[in-house]
Amino acid sequence: MISFADRVRGVVFGTAFGDAMGAVVEKMTHAQIKEQYGRIETVKTKWWKADWPETGRLGRMRGQGIVTDDTLMTLALMNVYCTERRHLDAYDMANEFVKEIAFRPRYIPEFGREALILDRLFYPEKHIFNRHVLANCEPREGGYGNMVNCGAAMYIAPIGIVNACNPKAAYDEAILFASGHQLSYGLEAAGVLAACVAKAFEPGATVEDIMETALRYAKDGTKRAIHEVCAKALELRAAKRERSKVVQALHEAIAPYSPMGDDVNRSIDKLGVPSNHYTPSRLFSIEELPLALGYIVLHDGDLLEAVKDGVSSGRDTDSIGVMIGAILGAMQGVQAIPADEIAALEEASKQDFETQCDRFIEAAAAIIQEDVQFNERRQQQLRSIQ
Repeated sequence: MISFADRVRGVVFGTAFGDAMGAVVEKMTHAQIKEQYGRIETVKTKWWKADWPETGRLGRMRGQGIVTDDTLMTLALMNVYCTERRHLDAYDMANEFVKEIAFRPRYIPEFGREALILDRLFYPEKHIFNRHVLANCEPREGGYGNMVNCGAAMYIAPIGIVNACNPKAAYDEAILFASGHQLSYGLEAAGVLAACVAKAFEPGATVEDIMETALRYAKDGTKRAIHEVCAKALELRAAKRERSKVVQALHEAIAPYSPMGDDVNRSIDKLGVPSNHYTPSRLFSIEELPLALGYIVLHDGDLLEAVKDGVSSGRDTDSIGVMIGAILGAMQGVQAIPADEIAALEEASKQDFETQCDRFIEAAAAIIQEDVQFNERRQQQLRSIQ
């Protein structure tokens, strides 16, 4: 039997593991990764930009177990639960979460120094500060005007934890909370990922259960993309060692819902050119969640193989790794991640993951216990009026 505490640690270390492993090749194509690395096998890998002259000038480093904003934002959300000790909504995004990312310095592994998480964030995540602090918006409208991306889904796993074994509640809370940050299919992905993490906490949950949960709660393009990618992954199980063939097939499956392809960088020549990239749509999906689920299906829940192939598939590799690690970490517990990989994460990232896990486990258990007691009281009340 896997304990609640071990599952929580599995989510947190699974997030960090997928993040650090994928960070070294983020924005590379699968072909580039294959040529330079073959396949990413460990967090103890050199960043592809490590020797670039501008890397030292910008004062930023990855590789060897260094995590990115995906993990830092996840830890920030855990801290919000530890402070509030209750379920959250967009008003908590606008209040305590903003404090965590924009006003409370912490060690930023990529910088090698203490700074604000905000200093590290990509523009769609800086949108949280702009909307809630500078624009003083209605919190539930915080996601309006943002670039639609995976930014909310990448850190939403703690909502699945505090709603363990209750995917519907996890989906609803994730939508309520992340509406302060994202919209459209970016918001939808956050809800679906939280639901999958909550489902993964159920004893005996299978990969098929996770897929069923994802499809039950996903809407519009997100639902279709998950269905198409996972169906293709199931077809390819027998050929999973033909990695380039798998990547090509999964990228073809996601293409109708995420039109960027390998073109994930921004440049001056794109200014003023009309595009559907990153715009709200009922027909589109972020590609990270369907691909993460696809690799989980492809490897029938094998965390290590799914993460290694997922981050080696190219594009937004760290977020793909994070989503695989969070779901399968919840299902299998921290023991699914090799001890030497965890040690490398702790040494390089200096986040004191164990202490943060212990604090969050206590807060999450208290929230869940309060839910259980509330449901028991409600059942008693309903029986009294029947």
